[in-house]
Amino acid sequence: MKVHGLLLLDKPLGLSSNTALQKVKRLLGADKAGHGGTLDPMASGVLPLMFGEACKLAGAALTHDKAYEAEVCFGITTATDDVEGEVISRSDERPTREALLAALPRFMGVIQQVPPVYSALKVGGKAMYRHAREGAPVAAQPREVRVDVIELLDFDGERARLRIECGSGTYIRSIARDLGAALGCGAHLSGLRRTRVGQYRVQDAVTLDALLAEGPTAAQSHLHGLLALVAGWPQAMLTDEQARRFAQGQAVPWQTTMNPKADLSSPLPTGPAIDAPEGQVAVLHAGRLAGLARQVPQPDGSVRLAPLRVIVADES
Repeated sequence: MKVHGLLLLDKPLGLSSNTALQKVKRLLGADKAGHGGTLDPMASGVLPLMFGEACKLAGAALTHDKAYEAEVCFGITTATDDVEGEVISRSDERPTREALLAALPRFMGVIQQVPPVYSALKVGGKAMYRHAREGAPVAAQPREVRVDVIELLDFDGERARLRIECGSGTYIRSIARDLGAALGCGAHLSGLRRTRVGQYRVQDAVTLDALLAEGPTAAQSHLHGLLALVAGWPQAMLTDEQARRFAQGQAVPWQTTMNPKADLSSPLPTGPAIDAPEGQVAVLHAGRLAGLARQVPQPDGSVRLAPLRVIVADES
């Protein structure tokens, strides 16, 4: 039986995202798999895994805001800006609680951020971490990122625990590094747990140990259908003839509109529904997801749906 759907994994410490993915892929016997939003080995938390036709939806459906609990260690900087890197400098200086609270607001809102030297961003067609490992590190240009929440949860004089909610593409390691620089003592990220990706929360995820203990058959019960990836999107229902044409890559008229915020999909206990990218629609046929489409306004005021992704799964 083909495996299609979404599984929320609570990734453990010590494994790369890809290693965790491959373990679950083998367990489920899936042909195709991918993950949404890489977590480094030193980080734990929610990691959305997609299987089969769900992989086609990752780019559109999982580019969402994220939430973390981060631990920042002051007085030490590292080559990787986290606990796994070589120590670059040490300082006896430590921030006061008052200084820390005063510094946090400058990391809120839309800010310019320099990615870590050891990151997967590509420069000259090669990931930055590969340049660094080859002894020729390159500096990335500052990028615009968005931080919606940065809240101090705890501080013991050496380490701070922060709650951070941010847009996709934000590096928490860079926040730790830059916070230490702003306080004049240096810092690195010493712990990280991702608590949310879009509407998908860590409390709704299953641990790798639990999956492996349950075995392949029981593990299937943690899969959510393809519609879980587009809950909250505007949705259009196709007739049989429209579905045939859509599957062939042809635009079809948008004649039947369902509740734009309807959640047809998911047994997931979720947070707020995720809005679709502007102008995009989830296309359904016979109660199943047929694909994603782009709205194309016509001169007569009508709208046609141009295929962006066509889903051919036997079950969605």
